[in-house]
Amino acid sequence: QVQLVESGGGLVQAGGSLRLSCATSGGTFSTYAMGWFRQAPGKEREFVAAISRSGGTTNYADSVKGRFIISRVALQMNSLKPEDTAVYYCAASARFAISTIGSEYAYWGRGTQVTVSS
Repeated sequence: QVQLVESGGGLVQAGGSLRLSCATSGGTFSTYAMGWFRQAPGKEREFVAAISRSGGTTNYADSVKGRFIISRVALQMNSLKPEDTAVYYCAASARFAISTIGSEYAYWGRGTQVTVSS
C-alpha cells in the first residue's frame, strides 16, 4: 500500500513562490507516475501537473504552464496568483502513461492548503 504525504503549503502573497513536497512510502517509488491535483472551495478537483516514472515526461495544465515545475518528489510553484488558492493533492499512478484524469491515480495524499493573497 503506497502512502503519500504532502507538505509545504501555506499562505503567500501574489507573485510569490511555494514548494510542495510529496513523501512516499510503502511501495516501489520508481514504478509510479506522479501527479498533482488541486481543489478550490466549491469547485471540482482539477489536474495541475504530472510526471512519468522516469521523470523524462511531464504534463501541465494550461493555467500553470510556465509557472509550476514538477519533479518526482515536489511541485515548485512560482508567480502564484490568488486563483491558485486550493488544497493541493499528490497522487500516484501505476499506469505506464502519465494521465490528467484523477480516477487513473490509485493513491492519494490528504492534501496541503495553499492560500495566495492579493
